[in-house]
Formats: sequence, structure tokens, C-alpha cells
Amino acid sequence: MSMNDLLTTKQQEVLHSYLADDYKMIILTGAIRSGKTFIDNLLFLYELRRTAESAKKRGKIHPQYILAGASSGSIQNNVINSLRNQFGIELSPDRHNHFHLYGVDIIPVYTQSIRGLSGARGFDSNGAYINEASLANQFVFQEILNRCSEPGARIICDTNPDQPQHFLKTDYIDNEKPGLKTKSFRFTIDDNTFLAPDYIQQIKAATPTGMFYDRNILGLWVSGEGLVYRDFDKSKMVVPQSNIPHDLHIYCGVDWGFDHKGVITVFGDDNQGSVYLLHEYTSQFKFIDYWINLAKKLQKQYGHNLTFWADSARPDNVTEFQKAGINCRNANKARMAGVEKVAEFMKQGKFFVNSDGIDKFLDEIYQYVWDENTGEPKKENDDVMDSMRYAIFNEHRQNKTQFINSRYF
Repeated sequence: MSMNDLLTTKQQEVLHSYLADDYKMIILTGAIRSGKTFIDNLLFLYELRRTAESAKKRGKIHPQYILAGASSGSIQNNVINSLRNQFGIELSPDRHNHFHLYGVDIIPVYTQSIRGLSGARGFDSNGAYINEASLANQFVFQEILNRCSEPGARIICDTNPDQPQHFLKTDYIDNEKPGLKTKSFRFTIDDNTFLAPDYIQQIKAATPTGMFYDRNILGLWVSGEGLVYRDFDKSKMVVPQSNIPHDLHIYCGVDWGFDHKGVITVFGDDNQGSVYLLHEYTSQFKFIDYWINLAKKLQKQYGHNLTFWADSARPDNVTEFQKAGINCRNANKARMAGVEKVAEFMKQGKFFVNSDGIDKFLDEIYQYVWDENTGEPKKENDDVMDSMRYAIFNEHRQNKTQFINSRYF
């Protein structure tokens, strides 16, 4: 068996650099499914071996090493489970939630919020493996680097791209100061030659045009430009009521409002994987009783168990819905993930709108644009867009029950 049977050309390039070059940090960045995490997991094992050998030479009995990720779940999924599946290595946490391998104490640090600072303080580390580095809070990221103070300590990172002004891009990937000693590698999906060609083509065809394609397929650090939903085609996607199937799974999205518009959108999924916007109800200066009465009418039309995915920013309104016997759930509001999910349906030609059931939808979708400063959609002309995102994203998530927050259901 040759190296080509085990690693792609890009992965071999990274491994060669790891073994031969002088560096302080290696950052692997790029497309989804491009092989970044696999090679970084391998480098992680090399680093633990190196840490154990270095500690033995220096008479250190309990060397420590940081394993960082956005959350405990992401560390488990991306690293711990992958080590088990790819290399047959079983890591189980001790009573302090630390892992142990080759005599090294592996300390998990959660990077997604500032709360992760507490887990990164108070010890010296021989190095760090930072998974999903672009999701890290900048202060937590810097604290991890500060902890890596043992002789020869190094950092390995992997990440999908973000907006080009992200601190990881400006301060490390693009920073050519000699003392920083950073090596970076960009992966595209085509670099993963172990993926089936038809799978790659399917992923490319399903990925929304513009920023999502540039980041997820080409591995580029780009901001969005122009319209958020560039694949929306009014001529093909806005259809008459007569073209909409009758046998649909129905659910709703709710964006609360008063001074700005409040919205309830009604969606239906067919058995071919398409999504239909059936009705959009948009009103301004309406109190909660108005929305309860509307939801009750929709329940009568579509069934008592009809789900309403609602903006969690108004828990009082969510509670009022639940008290009224309405199956209202707090939506996961992950903005970029939600936008991408909606855009995926549009890119695949599986998104349709009832021409007889909309009010402000077309006005908003053609004014819903990217903010070049934040890399996210602008918070303008987005009431219907938010309601749509809450409904589609949450209805198509796997672990939906975790967002139920009610004393009444």
C-alpha cells in the first residue's frame, strides 16, 4: 500500500510541511468535505506522540495538550468519533472530562463563546489542536495561544472560510511577519480525490450560487455581494395555487413585530423534497391577540398539531401562544445556517411560492442583501425573510425537539 492510497496529494503536502518545516502554527482552511479534518486528526496524533517524547526528555510526568472546538459536541463529532472510526483509537473522558493518550493529558477547551476562557486558563500546554477555528471567540483563541508556552509547543487548526476580515484571516493566514511562523493551506472540494466524482458534482449542483459556493466548494474567504438569494427565479418559482400539490406536510414560521412588521408564513413540503410558501400574513401595529386568532384559524385549517417556529426574542409572545393551545416552539435562529438551508432549496429548484398567497415576500426578497462589513445579511427588509428562515431551517433540522420550551406541551 502506497501513500497515495492513504492520503490525497494535498494531505501529503500538509504532512510533508508538518514534518520538514519550521513553524509555530499550521492552519488548514477551505471547502467542506475536502479532507482538512482527517489530516489534522492525524497531525494531532503525531503531536501527542511528540509531546510525550519531549516531556520524557525533560522529566515532565504529566504533559498537557489542548484540544479545542466550538463546543463539546463538535469536539466529539469531529475529533473523538473520527479518531475511533478512522484510526481505531478509543478516547473516553475521565471525571474531569479530560482525555488521555500516549501519557498526555488532553484538556478540552470550548471556543464558541467567551465562557471558554475559564477552561483555557491556569496551565501551560505543549500545544493545541483547534478544530473549527473560525468559530472561535477571538479572546479564547488568543488565550489558547498564550497557554502554549512549553518548549517547542505548536498549534494546528482547521476551519471552513468566513468573511475576509475575520481575525483568523487577517491576523494569522495573511500575516507574513517572520516571527509568527504560520503555515496555511487552502483546500477545495476537488482536492479530496477519495470522493466519488458524481458525489462532488451533486454537492456542487446543490450549493447556492455566490458566497456559499465560493466558501464551501472553492474554499475562499469571501463576503457576499448583492442579493442574498441569488438563485431565486420568479419566473419559475412563483406559481399559481393550481400548481401546488394537496398532500403536503404543513408548518409555520413566526417573526414577532409591532413597530416593524410581524409575519406568519405557512409552508408545505411535498414527498419529492420541495418546499412551498403557501401563505404569508404580514401586519403592523398588531397586538398578540391578533396573532393568536390567526394561528387558531390556521390550526383549524391544517390541524391542531400544526407547528409554529417562532422568534425566541419575545418569550412572552411564545408563552401566550402556548397558553392558547398553539404548538409554538422557539426557533434555532442560526442566521447563516438558516439562510444557507433556504438557499439550497432555491438552488436545487425545489422552492415554490403561491402567487395568490403572498403580500410582502417579493418586495423583501429583492431587497434582502449582504452586508459587506459583517458578511451576513443586512438587518433590513427581513421580516418575511426571518419568518421563512425560522420555518424552513428548523423544520429540516434533525434534533428539533430540543427547541421545545413550554410548560404547556
